Amino acid sequence: MSVWTTSTRWLMLAVVTVALPWQALAQTTATATSGAAGATRVAATVPTVDVTQVSSIAKPVVAARAWILVDAVTGQTIAAENPQQTVEPASLTKIMTVYLTFDALKENRITRDQQVTVSEKAWKTPGSRMFIEPRKEVTVDEIIQGIVVQSGNDASVAIAQTLAGTEEAFAQRMTEKARELGMTDTTFKNSNGLPDPEHTTTVRDLAILAQRMISDHPNEYQVYSQREFTYNNIKQANRNRLLWADPSVDGMKTGHTEAAGYCLISTAQRGERRIISVLVGADSEATRAEESLKLLNWAFQNFDTVKLVDEGQAAVEARVWEGTSEIAKLGTEQSIWLTIPRGKTGDVQLVAQRPDPLLAPLSAGQRVGTLTLTVDNQPLRTLPLDVLTDVERAGFFSRAIDQFKLWLQ
Repeated sequence: MSVWTTSTRWLMLAVVTVALPWQALAQTTATATSGAAGATRVAATVPTVDVTQVSSIAKPVVAARAWILVDAVTGQTIAAENPQQTVEPASLTKIMTVYLTFDALKENRITRDQQVTVSEKAWKTPGSRMFIEPRKEVTVDEIIQGIVVQSGNDASVAIAQTLAGTEEAFAQRMTEKARELGMTDTTFKNSNGLPDPEHTTTVRDLAILAQRMISDHPNEYQVYSQREFTYNNIKQANRNRLLWADPSVDGMKTGHTEAAGYCLISTAQRGERRIISVLVGADSEATRAEESLKLLNWAFQNFDTVKLVDEGQAAVEARVWEGTSEIAKLGTEQSIWLTIPRGKTGDVQLVAQRPDPLLAPLSAGQRVGTLTLTVDNQPLRTLPLDVLTDVERAGFFSRAIDQFKLWLQ
């Protein structure tokens, strides 16, 4: 059944709720879906909701100004408090500085053993330091460790000047990259997070950055688990206490200024699951560590991330007209995962929204709609709905027959 969206028949919209074989899912964790669970219907496009909104478990009480929990595989927000409140990122800023440094390494614009020139500005930068000096050798690789492990403000300025000429130009690049990543509420004014009234972000934006650091630079990311680093005969320990408190924690960055309070982006991987916690505005180093670990444990204990559809498998099979095949396999190129409250697997539905009728020719990778994953009729995740296999256009007579059938409907 279809619903008219314009006066032209060829632009109708079909929204189909797809049945999932849950018993097979429980045994194999993934299987293709087919058929429809009920009548085709049209639903309004609704922004996705946090996973905790379909859970009976209350959010934890956290001693912080703002926080957010995100599943790194699905990108879904599990729970949050003041996720879009404007905050000062402090040294969490340096994740973007290192992200752009990793980009430059990947693009061969710099090398790890390349010498970095230390300017007087970098040398005299206040706050936490790596203790680099003018005319003293330091490599890009050492600078990266100095930023990540030692939280060196001086090292951040040095690499910013290396990559962009000036720190101001680099900060502009940081903001541009933030927009590219979808960090719509972030503006960077420097490379290290020293206070500036216009240097602001949100915990939601910081979670996006943390997730992209892990997914875009998975090998380089390992430096965030490093516990200590020695440069210029000065050994400094990583300020992230969770690296010692929990073996599943492998990052990511601490921060502190008087205005920002004590901040921590932490992430832990247990099995195939990875959770990211962003917390700002705690009152001490101990509190930020304790509250962050509490959030990570709460997320792992009360929520699951399940695979609904295997890579290359169809999420939906749709009727195709005027093609050499009557069926098109639709889905995504990668496996489809969903983060849900524990015990809610049986309540998941896939809602496919696409044009109807669907006309050949169709090419693999062609986007034809959206796939929304819901629990209790609440949208938790929306994915593009793509054609998985080509459907060529049929010959003249076959097309004429299909056109006649469509005319009769």
